[in-house]
Parts: sequence; C-alpha cells; structure tokens
Amino acid sequence: MGNEIHSYLLLKSLFQPVAAFEELAKAEPSPLNVLLHYSVWLLMLPPAFSLIGAANFGWRIGADEPLMLSAQSLWLVSAGYLVVLLFGLVSTALISSWMAATYGASTSLGKHFALITIVGEPLAIASVAHLYPDIFVNVLVLIPTMIWSMYLLYKGIPIVLDTPPERGMLMASSLVGWLLVAAVSLLGISMALWTLGVGPLLGV
Repeated sequence: MGNEIHSYLLLKSLFQPVAAFEELAKAEPSPLNVLLHYSVWLLMLPPAFSLIGAANFGWRIGADEPLMLSAQSLWLVSAGYLVVLLFGLVSTALISSWMAATYGASTSLGKHFALITIVGEPLAIASVAHLYPDIFVNVLVLIPTMIWSMYLLYKGIPIVLDTPPERGMLMASSLVGWLLVAAVSLLGISMALWTLGVGPLLGV
C-alpha cells in the first residue's frame, strides 16, 4: 500500500470500516498530505451546505419565521464555521497523538490525522441536511450520524494505532470527553459573538 493512503480508503471506511482501518494501520501517511488532500475537502462540505441552505431558506431555529441573514453575514458565518471545523480536526489529531503514548498506542501524527478524518467523514456527508437548515431536520439526521462516527472512533483506535481494545476504549472515551468540552465551549463563544453582532443579531 505504501506510505500514503488512497482516496478510495475514505469511501471504503463507510462500508467496510474494519478493512479500511487495517489498511491504514499498515501505512505511514504524511499529516500534511492527509490534511490537504482529504481533510480540507470534507471540512468544506458543512459550511458550503449551510451557506446554500441559509441563503435559500433561512435558519429555522424554533421561531415562526425563518431567520434570514445578509449575504455578508452568511459568508462570515460560513467562513467561521470552516475555521472552527479545521481547528477541531487539527487540535483533536494533535491531542490524540499526544495522549497515544499513555495508552501504548502509535504516536504517528499522520495516522491520527487520517483516523480523525475518517471518524468525521460521516458527519461531513450528513451535513447535506444543512441544505434545509431546520433544527429538527438536522437533529434527526446528525444524531444517528454522530453515533456512527463514535462507533468508528472506538473501533478504529485499537486497529489503526495498534493498542489493546481495552486501552483503545479508554483513549476513545478521553477523546470524546475533549470533543464534548470543545463543543460546549464553541456554543459559549458563538453566543458571545452573536450578542456582539457577528451572525444573528441577539444583542439588546
């Protein structure tokens, strides 16, 4: 298979995750190659879908009327969305590589970038629900997809990073904890920005 991963591995991970993880375990991909050739393109999907959906239908977040934003605000929010996703992927891969030594797992940064990209792939694809940005529709689509991504995380760590399943489970749980903290922090930052006039005007 060589040192780098192939694009078909991303597709394969959706239908044959164990086989895909076994192939990834044999590779030594470059973090930059994974980020530029695979991760960034997946990360662009949610902001793009969100931009198109919000421009055409507005955000439906419980109010009777959809929340319509100006073109400038939509581009600003979408750009922020992409930056947050990029930061989340890179920081999670770095934290995963850092904590790997504690669990006797591989610290290969390229493998961690590839694994986190595969774990996030179902969520990126399911973000097609953003084309109709109704909170109920998106919850219905994204919650089952999030469960699938967590399954990939718990299943992939022991195989890709060559660590016993029990240690892999603990490491995956630690990463889930980090992601939950990051998600709550993001909500707080978003609300703070919105009250300052960045995005929906929630200030008084």
